[in-house]
Amino acid sequence: MVVGVCTIDLHLPGIGSLKGKRQILLSLKDRIQGKFNVSVAEVDANDLWQRAVLGVACIANDGRYANQVLDGVLNAIRANPAVELIKHQMEFL
Repeated sequence: MVVGVCTIDLHLPGIGSLKGKRQILLSLKDRIQGKFNVSVAEVDANDLWQRAVLGVACIANDGRYANQVLDGVLNAIRANPAVELIKHQMEFL
């Protein structure tokens, strides 16, 4: 069993309130969970309007598959015009 964990640092340009941030992140998390069957949570920068840190976890039988799923998540985030990917870090346990 392999657990893949990805920490994703995001910039949310044009957001002026925590309510606006919540709307964008809720939509993004729902789409990622539905498409990739992973767990997603906001793990840091909770009080900042234009910044978010997401944690994404995937459990698989094969490390290559976990890596493929997390790469798909990153590509989906990059394709979203409402957010800007600043950096990410992947770990496999």
